[in-house]
Amino acid sequence: MSRPSRLVLGWSPVAREVVRSARTRPGTLHVVSEVRSRVDSLRDDGVDARVGDPTDPETYPDDVTTVVVAGTDRERNRVAAEVAREQFSDALVVAYAGDDPHEETVAALDAVADRVVDPHGSVARAFLDTATGETVTRVTRLLRVLRTIDGTLAVVMHDNPDPDAIASALALVRIADLVGVDAVPCYFGEVSHQENRALINLLDLSLRNLEPGATMDEYDGIALVDHSRPGVNDGLAPDTRVDIAIDHHPPRAPVEARCLDLRSGVGATSTLLTEYLRRLRIEPDTTLATALLFGIRIDTKDFSREVSNADFEAASFLSPYVDHSALDRIEAPSMGPEVLDTLARAIRNREVRGDALATNVGEIADRDALAQAADRLLDMEGVRLTLVYGYRDETLYASGRARGTAVDLGETLRDAFGSIGSAGGHADMAGAQVDLGVWDAAYVEGDDEFEELVTEVMNARFFETLETAPASLSSVHSELGFEYPFER
Repeated sequence: MSRPSRLVLGWSPVAREVVRSARTRPGTLHVVSEVRSRVDSLRDDGVDARVGDPTDPETYPDDVTTVVVAGTDRERNRVAAEVAREQFSDALVVAYAGDDPHEETVAALDAVADRVVDPHGSVARAFLDTATGETVTRVTRLLRVLRTIDGTLAVVMHDNPDPDAIASALALVRIADLVGVDAVPCYFGEVSHQENRALINLLDLSLRNLEPGATMDEYDGIALVDHSRPGVNDGLAPDTRVDIAIDHHPPRAPVEARCLDLRSGVGATSTLLTEYLRRLRIEPDTTLATALLFGIRIDTKDFSREVSNADFEAASFLSPYVDHSALDRIEAPSMGPEVLDTLARAIRNREVRGDALATNVGEIADRDALAQAADRLLDMEGVRLTLVYGYRDETLYASGRARGTAVDLGETLRDAFGSIGSAGGHADMAGAQVDLGVWDAAYVEGDDEFEELVTEVMNARFFETLETAPASLSSVHSELGFEYPFER
């Protein structure tokens, strides 16, 4: 990856602060100023500075990753920002609004700059926060792609979205708004898990539920959050052209998108989106912050599962904006009758081998009841791995959980069921999906013999794979003496 290259246009006390801070950072620094004495002084200090008009692109270097416009004249700053944006379409542009800026000036800067800083803001901090190594590349790439959306962006969550997917979609909608792009959080399927419904209801969230087979013709762009392949765990056509994909699950197959951010070293996609908010200096409102923190807490199981330093940093950033009383109400929803019924069938039909439990609950109305049952069954004495599965609409769904074991459950389910369906997830939280057509001739809805066949095949694959199951990265790191949490 190329080193950051920064350009400062104009000179002022603000520019001096930026240059002083930027000189200690990796990468190159260029300054264009009409103040000859300042240019000479900067050159004596080893800075690539030149005398010139900050609004004249002939004075600019060939290529930069970040531009800060920091002159004293607000009107010249506006012109310089416009010229810099035209000259460096992929760069991150931070603009100083000048002393006592007019509303019109700020509005004009907002139209071309990624971040506008008023006289009371710290330009150096805004500039450097977004201009370090890989971060500037990610932020710049995302904003560049968003600016090409000439209509509405569909931010698509995975089917039956969980809090991490919901919060991530809301955050990307907020970022799109920064550059004037209309975006809509969308999902296929239904929201049935009590906590997920509580999140939507208590925070009064507006999400668009797409009909099965819906065309996406009305949207000019498609973004995927908390998953990365169209047609896999969403209702999109597999050949859907994707503009943006942001996910913390490691993909098993090649993923294509104009802007890709796939990082498995964090515990939640909400953490990745929070990082974008921080770098773009977007202050989240209470609703967004509460949703993001809940998403992080759910996916990291209250910071006890696959958690990284980035997850703690994101939570620290969000905490001052969160409605903690609402968060408490979201986290304590009542257990519905469907979940209780599924849990009862899971207990009744369970098969236990060693510390692993598998159970077929038969036909289901609520997919999320499987996950809740898998969680609850971990409380049974001697059980450290659970797999709960059931079927609806000619598809079998499975949810797995693990606690205090070295097994990587996501890889285990991929090995067990990947050849007959799709599977994956985290080391201690994973799932699988199998088209009942694999049993074709044997499939008769509600037939006892069919259910016995499914149970026999699913349990055999699960237990046999466990015998040679891959270890989780966390357990490997522990054996090698590495401290946890770790960055992958």
